Amino acid sequence: MFPKPKSALVPNTYAFESEPMVKPTGFREYDARWLFNKEINLMGVQALGMGLGALIAELGVRQEIVTGHDFRGYSASIKYALISGLMAAGCKVHDIGLAVTPMAYFAQFDLDVPCVAMVTASHNDNGWTGVKMGANRPLTFGPDEMSRLKAIVLNAEFNNTAGGSYQFHENYPARYIADLTSRPKLKRRLKVVAACGNGTAGAFAPQVLEAIGCDVIPLDTELDHTFPKYNPNPEDMEMLHAIRDAVLAHKADVGLGFDGDGDRCGVVDNTGEEIFADKVGVMLARDMSAINANAQFVVDVKSTGLFVTDPVLQKQGAKTVYWKTGHSYMKRRTNELGALAGFEKSGHFFFNKPFGRGYDDGLVSAIAICEMLDRAPGKSMADLKNALPKTWSSPTMSPHCADEAKYGVVDAVVKHFEALQQHGGKVAGQNIRDLVTVNGVRVTVEDGSWGLVRASSNKPELVVVVESPVSERRMHDMFEAMDAVLRTHPEVGEYNQKI
Repeated sequence: MFPKPKSALVPNTYAFESEPMVKPTGFREYDARWLFNKEINLMGVQALGMGLGALIAELGVRQEIVTGHDFRGYSASIKYALISGLMAAGCKVHDIGLAVTPMAYFAQFDLDVPCVAMVTASHNDNGWTGVKMGANRPLTFGPDEMSRLKAIVLNAEFNNTAGGSYQFHENYPARYIADLTSRPKLKRRLKVVAACGNGTAGAFAPQVLEAIGCDVIPLDTELDHTFPKYNPNPEDMEMLHAIRDAVLAHKADVGLGFDGDGDRCGVVDNTGEEIFADKVGVMLARDMSAINANAQFVVDVKSTGLFVTDPVLQKQGAKTVYWKTGHSYMKRRTNELGALAGFEKSGHFFFNKPFGRGYDDGLVSAIAICEMLDRAPGKSMADLKNALPKTWSSPTMSPHCADEAKYGVVDAVVKHFEALQQHGGKVAGQNIRDLVTVNGVRVTVEDGSWGLVRASSNKPELVVVVESPVSERRMHDMFEAMDAVLRTHPEVGEYNQKI
């Protein structure tokens, strides 16, 4: 028997050391995230492992799983608690040690193991932990699997059995790096800033880029789980500005920034200007559809409208589908449609054959960007960016909103704009041309300017993005219109960053 997890326990007490704590809100739409020791304790992580093992058996999948951990001061202890739960449930565990998340996805293929449980809080601040899970490579769990996992864990519906085992794979990163770098070297000698924010990718990114033929300028690649400079998140302007300064100081061709668990890549061009990941996606789509006829792409609802309106993509016969934000949703949709690639504004990119295996890997994205430049001799990253039709885009902006309240707020915002459209109301002075409600609400007005509000899938926040193909002023108009609606909800707090 194992105790039913409590939703809250007081640290530094007998109960905290003797009972599992698992806050229910930690089960997100497609992965799990908790504040360690505030929302989950080690016995709670053990319960999660037993629950995951029970779910894998229930799904009829072979109980064999890859696990690794990111570089945080507590991640290894969390992984071993998870492993003890998985083994208690009868799983054979393959431990690859310290890893970026895509290394664990690669290991599923390389070791022929069906399941994965990667201990990572991704780009979340220190204090957070989490697990990215899957039982059908290259896919990760979606809402159905996460809901069932939540029920198993919180109700202690464990099905522990003998037969669990453990295998540690020594020096595993060498196999991952060899797989990434077994390709022809670049013809063009690119000078590349590799920025890692002292996160896990620092152990791997510089040598991968060097091996494909780049001159690498390392930036904050020393592993330091206190993240002394800034959080390793290539969507945050602080990291992008640090990359800009290094690009300009070293006269680099491009700056590439990797998030805390290495599944995303941010880009700064040779002039020091950041290129938001959705625009990078358009550039890659142009490059890929030029050498692959009738290419299909999937992009998330936060992404630029250029995927549909860009004349080069239209001329090359490329087709694009907009889908729900979230690495698991995007991965699944890209896989289902057999699309050449999926691009998410956060920087999760999913390349199917011949470019990748369908999962998100920041280093695969970085290699694709370098190869795009290699196929464009004489053109700089800024040249490729400036060849796109001009739009004014915001970064991802996130006002605080409690996990318990955020979905209700978004439902109310969706209803507000649906009613406005029905009654011919205006947004930012114009009629609504289109509403997309597949994931929150994306409101497009007559001049093509649009704004998005959705709930964050992994933090107590909302997500706001705006873009205009007309002017910077119209981008601000859309933000003010979206924010005015959010300000009618007292549950919505301050933004992490604003335009």
